[in-house]
Amino acid sequence: KHISNLFFSYLRPSKHISNNTLKILKNAKRLLEIRQVFRQPPSQSSHSLSTSLNYHMDSLDNKLDLPWEFSEANKSKEILSYYPSNYKQSAVIPLLDLAQHQHGGWLHVSAMNVVGKYHLLVCGTTPCMICGSRDIESVLLDHLGVKRGEVTKDGLFSVREMECMGCCVNAPMITVEDYSNGSQGYTYNYFVYVRPEKVVEIVEKLRKGEKPPHETQDPKRIKCGPEGGNTTLLGEPKPLQFRDLDAC
Repeated sequence: KHISNLFFSYLRPSKHISNNTLKILKNAKRLLEIRQVFRQPPSQSSHSLSTSLNYHMDSLDNKLDLPWEFSEANKSKEILSYYPSNYKQSAVIPLLDLAQHQHGGWLHVSAMNVVGKYHLLVCGTTPCMICGSRDIESVLLDHLGVKRGEVTKDGLFSVREMECMGCCVNAPMITVEDYSNGSQGYTYNYFVYVRPEKVVEIVEKLRKGEKPPHETQDPKRIKCGPEGGNTTLLGEPKPLQFRDLDAC
């Protein structure tokens, strides 16, 4: 009840409220939002719950609008050179550790956000490879002018391979890790039935700040169904045949 009273006083701001009290009220407001997510039915909260607990609360020394970059000494460290060309993404942990040490033992939210904006992951497992994922990756790398694991000069895109995304019937497919709204607004989106020309279209929409519709990229196919609709299981299945035990 006490928090509720403070929260409603926050909705009617007064010049007598201190900055510390205002911070407490903002945190209380966020906790109320999370509580509301828990109250939703599972069908509605499954995705929102996964991202609602991944949030950031501004403080004077840890705000999204505070600039951050590696020091000149840390820029000279050759961490990326320790990793094979197709596993450069594995350097993210030691790089974040380096950022943490540079910042006095804790990781600044702005340091997390310099990792990149859009990470394009191409499925390289057998079903997707047979359906053309190698061509999709090649087109992405050529279009962006990078090698696998590198980041584009504008800091927007990186491309790497990912093993099975668990949707083989929808091959080939890619996933976009979207950090355009920072680590606190992170989303993870599948694009299935993609073609080389389609991934270029997706990239250019992301570059413009648009959010291309994810999931199926083939209008002729809905979810996991074939073109033209189902060709099997069109009627009621026949009942299972059991042996007549009384006749034995």
